[in-house]
Amino acid sequence: MDSVKQICDKHQLNLHIDGARIFNASVALEMPVKELTKNVDSLTFCLSKGLGAPIGSVIVGNKEFISQARKWRKMVGGGMRQAGIIAAAGIVGMNNHYSQISKDHNNAKLFSEGMNKFKEISVEEVQTNLVFFKLNIKNPGLLAEKLQSRNVLGGNAGFRWRFATHYGIEESDINETLNIFEESLKEL
Repeated sequence: MDSVKQICDKHQLNLHIDGARIFNASVALEMPVKELTKNVDSLTFCLSKGLGAPIGSVIVGNKEFISQARKWRKMVGGGMRQAGIIAAAGIVGMNNHYSQISKDHNNAKLFSEGMNKFKEISVEEVQTNLVFFKLNIKNPGLLAEKLQSRNVLGGNAGFRWRFATHYGIEESDINETLNIFEESLKEL
C-alpha cells in the first residue's frame, strides 16, 4: 500500500480501498484495520461480510469526500430511513468482529481439510473465510442439485466453486456439510 500511495501522490490521485472484507484481511494478516488503511483517502466496507449484520455498508473519508458521497448517493436514489436497528447490528459486529471472524476462518480451514479428502475435489489454499475448489467430475450442476436437495445451498454448473463461512455457521454445520458432500459424490 505504501508504494501504491506514493504513485497516487506523485500523480495527485486519491487512493480508495473497496474493503468489503477488510476485517477478514485484518484477522488473517494479524494486522489492525487502521494499519491496513493508514495510507488511503477513502474506504468502504460491508457490515454483512464477516461482521454478521443483515445488511449495510460504511464509507469513510474526509469531510469533503463524505459531503460529495452524500450528494451522489441522493442523486442516484440511495439511502435508507429509520435504519437504527440495522446500524445497531453493525455496531455489534464492529465491537465483536475479531472473535467471530477468527471462528469463520477456522471453520473455513476445517471445511477445506475435509474437502481435501475427496479425490474428486481440488481445494485451493484457504486464507480467510472463503474456500475455493475445483471439481473433477463430469457434471458439477448435478452435484449442486444433489446438495441443494439436502439443504446445502451452494455450487453451480461450473467446475470452480466458492463456499464462505460466516456468522451463524458452527463446526457441526461444517461436519454435516462434509457428510452431505460425501453422500452426494458417492451417488454421482
